[in-house]
Amino acid sequence: EAAVATAQSASTSCNLQAWSVVAVQDAARRARLAKLAGDQEFITQAPLFLVWIADLSRLEQVGRAQGRELPGLDCLDTFMASVMDATLAAQNAAAAFESYGLGTVYVGAVRNHPEAFATELGLPPRAVAISGMSVGYPDRKHPTGIRPRLPQSTVLHTERYDPAAANDPATIAAYDQRLHAARVSQGLPARDWTASVLARMGDVAALHGREHLPRSLRSLGFVLGQE
Repeated sequence: EAAVATAQSASTSCNLQAWSVVAVQDAARRARLAKLAGDQEFITQAPLFLVWIADLSRLEQVGRAQGRELPGLDCLDTFMASVMDATLAAQNAAAAFESYGLGTVYVGAVRNHPEAFATELGLPPRAVAISGMSVGYPDRKHPTGIRPRLPQSTVLHTERYDPAAANDPATIAAYDQRLHAARVSQGLPARDWTASVLARMGDVAALHGREHLPRSLRSLGFVLGQE
């Protein structure tokens, strides 16, 4: 409840608060969700799994209660705002959990099978799981390291976007070396950033079903466009 209170303090577009979260503690349900989310074992191990929802259903019900049509719900920007609302809320919650000494793992694989997740969680139309979050106690026998990120010179631009800085080959090559070394030191498979990008984006099959997300969203009641 403290973490969700912190989540509710996050910024929200136009104060619409177009998000919800489902807290899953039942072991059997966590196991079913884990199977849908790529058989990731930590989902079954951690005692709490939060599923963050982009939720326009509550807004739709407000319109119905007042006898009003809400065509704005069908706009792509409204869906994007709900995704951002849920994301900001989730990150606030993650910070709160970590302040208590807990650990969190984001799970994007909830988008592998959005319809199945909606069925398992009883989501209404116009609601979709956008990320999961396993919450538990870190194993102190296996401390984690900080994974290096791209240098600021590639992501921070002053006044106008600088494509040369963002894509400098020498900077990317140096980062590849740093990330490769960090992964090896942490006992992870040896791989650099460039290889990860190519593996993930070089074949839509690597998205594990998420390449069909527009179709799934429409089946869940999202229109995603008003010309």
